[in-house]
Order: sequence, then structure tokens, then C-alpha cells
Amino acid sequence: MEEMRRPKRGRPPKPREVDYADFMEEDDDAAGLAPPHTKRKRAASAAAAASLEDQPLIDIIKHNGRLISHAVKKLVEDYESNKNSVIFQILAMLFEACGAKHEIYPDYLHESDVDDIVLSLVDLARKGLVEDNYSTKQKDLKHFKENLVIFWDSLVLECQNGPLFDDTLFQKIKDYVIALSCTPPRVYRQVASLVGLQLVTSFISVAKILSGQRETTQRQLNAEKKKQSDGPLVESLNNRLALTHENITYLEDLMRKIFSGLFMHRYRDVDPEIRMSCIKSLGIWVVSYPSLFLQDIYLKYLGWTLNDKNAGVRRTSILALQSLYEVDDNIPSLGLFTERFYSRMIQLADDIDVSVAVSAIGLIKQLLRHQLLSDDDLGPLYDLLIDEPPMIRRAIGELVYDHLIAQNIKTSQPGARDGENEPSEVHIGRMLQILREFSEDPVLSSYVIDDIWDDMKAMRDWRCMISVLLDENPGIELTDMDGTNLVRMLHASAKKAVGERIIPAMDNRKLYYNKGQKETLENSKREITSAFLTRYPHLLRKYMSDKAKISPLVDMMVLLKLEMYSFKRQETHFKAAIDLITDAFFKHGEKDALRSCIKAITFCCTECQADLKDYAENKLKNLEDELVLKVKTAIKEVEAGDDEYSLLVNLKRLYELQLSKPVKNDSLFEDMYRILSHLRDMDNEVKSFLLLNMYLQVAWCLHVIDGENPSETSIDELLSKQSSLFDQLYYYLVVLPTYQKEGRSTTVLSCRTFQISCHSSRPHFCHLFLNLHRQIYQTSWQM
Repeated sequence: MEEMRRPKRGRPPKPREVDYADFMEEDDDAAGLAPPHTKRKRAASAAAAASLEDQPLIDIIKHNGRLISHAVKKLVEDYESNKNSVIFQILAMLFEACGAKHEIYPDYLHESDVDDIVLSLVDLARKGLVEDNYSTKQKDLKHFKENLVIFWDSLVLECQNGPLFDDTLFQKIKDYVIALSCTPPRVYRQVASLVGLQLVTSFISVAKILSGQRETTQRQLNAEKKKQSDGPLVESLNNRLALTHENITYLEDLMRKIFSGLFMHRYRDVDPEIRMSCIKSLGIWVVSYPSLFLQDIYLKYLGWTLNDKNAGVRRTSILALQSLYEVDDNIPSLGLFTERFYSRMIQLADDIDVSVAVSAIGLIKQLLRHQLLSDDDLGPLYDLLIDEPPMIRRAIGELVYDHLIAQNIKTSQPGARDGENEPSEVHIGRMLQILREFSEDPVLSSYVIDDIWDDMKAMRDWRCMISVLLDENPGIELTDMDGTNLVRMLHASAKKAVGERIIPAMDNRKLYYNKGQKETLENSKREITSAFLTRYPHLLRKYMSDKAKISPLVDMMVLLKLEMYSFKRQETHFKAAIDLITDAFFKHGEKDALRSCIKAITFCCTECQADLKDYAENKLKNLEDELVLKVKTAIKEVEAGDDEYSLLVNLKRLYELQLSKPVKNDSLFEDMYRILSHLRDMDNEVKSFLLLNMYLQVAWCLHVIDGENPSETSIDELLSKQSSLFDQLYYYLVVLPTYQKEGRSTTVLSCRTFQISCHSSRPHFCHLFLNLHRQIYQTSWQM
């Protein structure tokens, strides 16, 4: 093991004194300014400074963004000695960023009016002397917009201790930016809008710094006045406070002018990208500088753009409002705005664009948390729980969980309600109240469960749901409807937990999971099985007679990890569950219950091991023998004149069993043929299931034949049963319809849609019956 360890890292060597001495000798001007370890940085700075001499400002922004900070510092340093030159460089770069191939010189720029310069630039655009740097797809310009924003932000921050407040540089910049943003060429408006919006954002950064300084100075002044009412220090603090306030006022005035000159025109620009950038910036301004922008005169633009024809603009406005409502301190100032625009926010939850709708639902959730909406306003939203786009359903599910189940509420007081820590029974009880609205349709219930499942941890509290179903939890009193909904929720939640779908998918793609996801699903299956090990028989026994609950309960068997019954030495509980499922099979006659029972027992036969597998197989064999006996007995009873109900129910059971496995009993096929031949006046539904079961017997005979080496016995059996089946089909499809009145049919097989000649050959009936099999089955279960 010692060889595998990494060697310990030694301490860094101390710098030699001689190195520092040599450094000091080489550059006496550096004394006290730069320690020895900055030599490399200073060398890089020197190289950058040398590089700046060879590159125009626009080239740095286009191709060499790492030099922007050095270029800005050099501009600020040169500004004191040569203002006009620096102003020209900055404005020339602005024109070139817009793509104008101008020939404007410093003297002309200094002497001319802003409008004259901008008109000359517009003329260049009319002549086609403009290149589009903003929307270009060139790889070497992919960082152009990012670098342009960095330049203007760096320039504002670098000038905050001087040129920013000299009433010259940024006044000039502001005038040209506003003028260019109002010109016809789109690229001019795009670049000017980007620059103008960033200037306001950068001004806010400086204003916040100054606001902090003003507060500090005010505190110092108050403390000093307590010591002495007058004096040089008090005067100095007063002067500093006045200057700071003056600078903040100056910046706010610049912001207002850019807002009125640029934003108020460009937020409704024909270009949706410009509109989006305006709204996005306004959202940032309101959140970061509410003392100025958190007013209705600014907020109304966020409300108006909720109606923009472009989905991207609508979504940008919604996201800006989300960031605004996220700050609790903003809520008292948003009352009038919310009252004016809340109805539009609710309408956007059903927007034609899915991304807009999802964002709007998130915004509504915030309004509910702050109690800015009433429950009466939410009625239309709940219909979206069963909407087709999964993203919308998921967003509505989050809202329903947050508002109705967890009931999270934000208030200005520290005691805000957080429902995440409430007991599972509480959340389950509220979920059952919601499901009552969808009790008549299990499919709709599945949609609601699927929507809320990810957020509601209580739906994965298996032991809690089981205890509620077994009436072990005094906190919840279940009605029959609630019990049905809880069983459905338990089954659907378990399917979700093991990675199965509970609602139809928009596509038929198979679900694939990576290794980590598969491990998570396996752990979920273990948790479910652990909760059901000893309690499953109790659930089956309690709800054995309830046809609405038994099917989803029996379906739980296929979601369990059956080997845990052996590992945990709970074989007796497994056998009890299998016995109860078998009893349920003979107690019910509905399709869902019968199919669930057969599926569960068959699953146990394939997935169990050793003794448990033998027990399940024996149980299935005994079920088959008992069912055959019941069918044969019922046939004899009907032939003797008794009621047909017992025969019908057992034929349904036989049909479900034959869908999963062959039932080998030759005399049974003969009995079904005999009763069809002798008792032509039986109920249509009984005749339907007799034909269906005979057909499955023929199908299984065909299935077991070895295609390469068929035995003569199996061929003879197939031909014999096929002939008997065709005899019955011939009668019901051909002979009987000829005795019916024209256009009217009372046969079991919807013969009105088929015109079959009396001279048709028998193979036609086989083809017809195979095609009609699904129709017959569906019609039979509906009778």
C-alpha cells in the first residue's frame, strides 16, 4: 500500500533575496508597487500594451477580447491629456461595431452635430457600405457581442472615479447611442440597443457602489455629529455625502434619458430580438435597482409585452416577472401591477407556445405563494392537468402540489408556511380530495397522479398508503371512493417508481435507462416489496370482493421483487397472496380483474425460484383444471335448461386464461361445439365467447405444430377442430343471415358490414374470423 501513495508535496522554496535585489536594481520605479511574484504578470501587461499599439479598438473587440481591459485602461489614462482623441476612438469603434465603413475624422466629428453624423452613417447603409457584425455566422466573430458588452461595462467601471461624471464623455456616447437606435438600418438598431441597454446596467452597478458609500458616509456623519456639531471632519463628511448624492443623481438622470430615448422606442421594435433584449434588461434593472425602476411607469412595459405576438418576447417578459416576484421585498410595490395584469398571466398558462405556457404556470405559482391570486381564478388551470404536452402537465402538477397539497405560502413575516415537512398522511388526504374530481375516469386520475408524482414524496411512502388502506391510521377516514382512488394511486405510483409509464406516451419509443437509473429503479422495487411482504395478503383479503380495487391490487404482484420472499423467509405470505389471487379469479367475472389475476400468477411462475415457483405452477395447473370442470358443468346445466349466467362467466374466465396459455382438453372443445349446434337460441354474448374460445383452441393447435417436422397427430387435431369451427362460422355468418330481413342482423358477429355469398368457400371464413377477432372480443365485453 505504501507504494501506491502519492509522495507528499513539499513546501514551496522561499524566494531568494538575491532575486529580489536583482529585480529592484533592474526597475527602481517598481519599489513598493510590485512584489517579485508579479514579474510575469507585468511582463504580460507590457506585451499587451505593445500589442495595443498595433490594433484598432474594433479589432480588439472582434478578435482579441482578452485585451479589452488593457485597452480600456489605456483609454482612461489618455483621456486626461487628450479628451477629443479618446472620444473619437470610442465613437469610431461604435460606428464600426454597427458595421459602417465610414471615413469620419476627429475634427469633423468634434465640429459636427450628432444628427449630421448619424445621417451620414444612414447614407452609407443605403449605399450598401455596411457589414453585419451582429448577426454574422463567421467563426472569428462568434464572441463579438460578448466582447462588445464587456468593453462598455469595463469602460463605465474604469471611469467611475473620473470621466464618468465629467458631463462630456458619456453624454456624447449617450447621444450617439440613442440616435443610432432610432435609425432605419436594423444592424444599427441592434448594436445601439445592445450598447445602450448595457450602459444602463453598468450605470446601475456604479450607482449601487455609490449608494453603499453614501450609507457609510451618512453613518459616519451621524456618529461624528454626536461628538461635535461642527468641525473640519464634519464638513469633509458633508461634502463627501453631497458629492456622492450628486453623482448618483447624475447616473439616474443618464438612465432615465437612455430609457426614454432608446427603450421606449425599441421595446416595440419590428425585430423580436431587440424587443427581447429590452425586456430582459428591464427585468434586470428592476431587480437590481428597485429604488428607481420598481415603479408602475416602468413595470407597465413588462405587462404590455405579455401580449407580444412573438413567443420569445412573451416568455422573456414572464421570466423577468418571475425574477421580480422572487424577491419578497418587492411584493408590496407590485399590488397595482398584479391587479392590472394577473388575468393575462393566467391566460398565458394556455398559450399556444409550450415554453411560454410552462413559464406562465411557474409565474402563477409564485403569485399563489404570495397570496396574490384567489382560488376562484385557478379553475381553468386545472383542466391543463390532462393536457397533451407533458411539459405543461408537469408544470401544472408542480403548481397543484405547491398550492393545494403542500400549501406553501410566503409572507412578510418570518413564520411563512412550508408544507414540505408535514406528515405523509396529510398530503395523501389532500391528494385524495383532488382525485375525487376525477373518480369516474381512472385514465384522468392516472394523468393527475403522473403530473404530481415527482413533487409529492408521500406518494412514495408505501407503508403509509398501506396502513391507510388497512384502516390503521386514525388520521384519515376513507370513503369507498377514496379507497378506490388510493388503490389506484398506490398502483400507479409503484409503476412510476419502477420505471413504467402510467399514461400513454406521445411516441412509442422504448424507455432506456443508464446504470445509475437502473440501480435507482431496483432500489425502489426493493422498497415496495419490503413494504408489501407481510401486508399484501391483508390488502387482498380486505378488498377481495371489491371489483374496482381488486384489479390494481393484484397488479402489484408483477411490480415486486419476488426473490425477497425467500431472502426474508416470508414464503408463507407469498403463498397466501397466490391463494387469494386465485380466489379472486373465481370470484370476479370482469375483464380487468380476470386479466390481472392470470398475469400475476403467470408472472410468479416465471420469476419465482425453487419451491415458490413450483407452488405457483401447481396453483396455475389447479386453476386450469378447476376452470375446465366449471365450464363443462355449466354447459351441462344449460343443456338441462338452467340459467346461462354461470356458463357466460366461466367462458370469460376461460378466454382470459387461453390468451396466456393453451388449455388442453379435447372434450371441452367438443362440448362447446355441441352446445352451439344444439342450442341456437342462446344469448348472443354466450355464443360470442363460445366461438372465441373455440377459435383460441384452434390457434393454440396451430401454434404448437413444428413447422419443420409436423406430427400427423397434431395436423389431424388441427384439421378436426378447424372443420368444427368453420361449421359454426358458416352457420352464423352465412346461413342465419339469409333468414334475416334485408338490412337487419341479429347475429353475434356484426354481419351487416360484410356481404358474403352463400357459395363462398370455407377458407374465406377463417380469414374473415381472424380479421373480426378483435371486433368480436370488444363487442362481447360491452354486451
